[in-house]
Amino acid sequence: MLVVGFPVGQLQANCYVLAPHEGGECVVVDPGQDAVETAREQLDNHGLTPVGVLLTHGHFDHVFSAGELCESYGIPAWVHPADRYMLSDPGAALGPEGRQLFDGVSVKVPGDLRELSGDTVLNLAGMEFDVRPAPGHTGGSVLFGTTTEEGGRLLLTGDTLFAGAIGRTDLPGGDHERMLETLRGEILPRPDETAVLPGHGTTTTIGRERAGNPFLRGLGTSDDAAN
Repeated sequence: MLVVGFPVGQLQANCYVLAPHEGGECVVVDPGQDAVETAREQLDNHGLTPVGVLLTHGHFDHVFSAGELCESYGIPAWVHPADRYMLSDPGAALGPEGRQLFDGVSVKVPGDLRELSGDTVLNLAGMEFDVRPAPGHTGGSVLFGTTTEEGGRLLLTGDTLFAGAIGRTDLPGGDHERMLETLRGEILPRPDETAVLPGHGTTTTIGRERAGNPFLRGLGTSDDAAN
């Protein structure tokens, strides 16, 4: 599998291009601020044709270029319904002070915007993505899981899990208790070898985070909590 990641925008959010191989179809995940030019360069370099845009959540640093990219290639985007409003009103999830940053800013929303609800499986560009709700950072945060042809596991976590940290929960739509439940139920049960492609920072693995992430140590899984 081909995985190309690159940081974009002022907040250096990670945008990813995933494809089974070069010279075919692909998906783009989280095209944030100023992502279009670099995304096009990567697509051209690898001979790729995008068939869809996947959004881990609705914050502007992950979705800002989604509308332009979708329009350029005539492709749909997928987002959880709880975060859909942020695509047309990016300041809504930043609080009163943050909202001022977007006064007078025109945002292009994908013309074909499709909803992710509940547990979903998407088959795109010859890849299967297991979509799991992951509320906490936002109400509509999701995880995208997939496997390589060699059997490796990949998990795109957006701002739910980083190397050594987790996403903040103090912005509108955030909920710390729901974040903890997501970490227990959706992150900790996964195999240690699962590669984590986060929304910011460097890649990591579930095993590395289970052992060293201070926000995961001592949490236990949802099964442990029930016993």
